[in-house]
Amino acid sequence: QVQLVESGGELTQAGGSLRLSCAASGRNLGTMGWFRQAPAREREFVATISRSGGHAEYADSVKGRFTISRDNAKNTVYLQMNSLRSEDTAVYYCAVSQRRTFLTRIQSDYDYWGQGTQVTVSS
Repeated sequence: QVQLVESGGELTQAGGSLRLSCAASGRNLGTMGWFRQAPAREREFVATISRSGGHAEYADSVKGRFTISRDNAKNTVYLQMNSLRSEDTAVYYCAVSQRRTFLTRIQSDYDYWGQGTQVTVSS
């Protein structure tokens, strides 16, 4: 059973930066991703990264501003968020897929989810 714990969510101002971390308890975690959910909105894809960390994809809304990375020695995935906007306000979740995927934006492809960390961007 994989346990995921997110951290790093805070209140910040528009234009600022935050780095989210997600620590996982397992090994050979495969593809990992970040998703977010704003109040009264459905959960949406943010970023995904391959097992090796060599490939990544992003939602159009965050391209050029967010960077996903991972440190497999620490079983940790990160989301560096720059140039934050008020519309980035959401609970951010990390997830892991063990279904032999490479990169995936599909929520149902992910097998384990963290409890989320709140990011609030004031304007």
